[in-house]
Amino acid sequence: MRQSLSIVSALAVTGLAAIVVVPAKPAFAADQLTITSYGGALQMSNRKAYFEPFAKATGIKVTEDEFNGEIAKIRAMVQSKTVSWDVVDVSPALVTQLCAEGTAETIDWSKLGLNRAKISGADKYDCGVPYVISAQVIAYDKDKLPSVPKTIADLFDTQKFPGKRGLLKQPWGNLEWALIADGVAIKDVYRVLDTPEGVDRAFRKLDTIKKDVVWFQSNAQAPQLLADGQLVMTSTYNGRIYDAVKNSGKHFEIMWDAQQWEWGVWTIPKGSPHLDAAYKFLAFVTSPQAQSDLAHYIPYGPTNEEAIALVDPAMLSHLPTAPDHMGNVRPRDAAFWADKGDELGQRFTAWLTK
Repeated sequence: MRQSLSIVSALAVTGLAAIVVVPAKPAFAADQLTITSYGGALQMSNRKAYFEPFAKATGIKVTEDEFNGEIAKIRAMVQSKTVSWDVVDVSPALVTQLCAEGTAETIDWSKLGLNRAKISGADKYDCGVPYVISAQVIAYDKDKLPSVPKTIADLFDTQKFPGKRGLLKQPWGNLEWALIADGVAIKDVYRVLDTPEGVDRAFRKLDTIKKDVVWFQSNAQAPQLLADGQLVMTSTYNGRIYDAVKNSGKHFEIMWDAQQWEWGVWTIPKGSPHLDAAYKFLAFVTSPQAQSDLAHYIPYGPTNEEAIALVDPAMLSHLPTAPDHMGNVRPRDAAFWADKGDELGQRFTAWLTK
């Protein structure tokens, strides 16, 4: 995903044509759909805005499952012809990989009743339908820090901000932040990271906080670790922090600097047993009303810009695409990570054991 900031910013001022969801015919009793997402606040929001209204509107029974982005599980289902997941919420890098290896269905946009050009990011994915814009951010508990971190360099400043940092146990995100904290301009991050010298530079910067990092396996762990006082700041998705503040009364704040912006994408594993129902679901979740409903539950930006006008104004300021949050954004490059993910993943794993 080599998306420029100018294009990202333009999303806030360009409109998209309306998408009309035509009421489906009454479903047969056998109609059903298994939809898999990442759990936590995101899946709760998907349930309220998408799963339950879709089931009510179509009569199609929705069963939920959770995963943590394990590509091996989807591969195994497809290769053994035992696919039980009909629609899966995946990252841009993951859908790119699945598509390249033929593990995901190529999306037939004519079945969605949509003009593909009208959905932000749709041109990037042959096997996915972008439905939301989220951001990986650094968050902190304002009651536990003597001063306020303002830039990504503060994540690496253990003298000014002593204490443990929480980071997802993956190379993506962390390597980009390391380079930005080390002085690389945001626009140059992937150019630098695409060189051996740039990779070395990123790991040298991570070395400076290695002993102060708590590595977690799932983004769902981050708010709890922060709430338990095990961390002074942590990487996580902005929606999880919003949920912790709104629903659990936590005094968390987001540092809107070098946020790593990305699409959430629905994909259909090759061999889905309920392909027609899967397409009905994709048409539903890209409609303006459904997308604005999602923003009511979690502060992620819609991909259908007609949904913006329907979003509660009080929620708009919490979206990663809000004008005040767009000044220093680094869209995650899915194409880069699809190409370099295995190589950098091996380097990252070896670095952790040193």
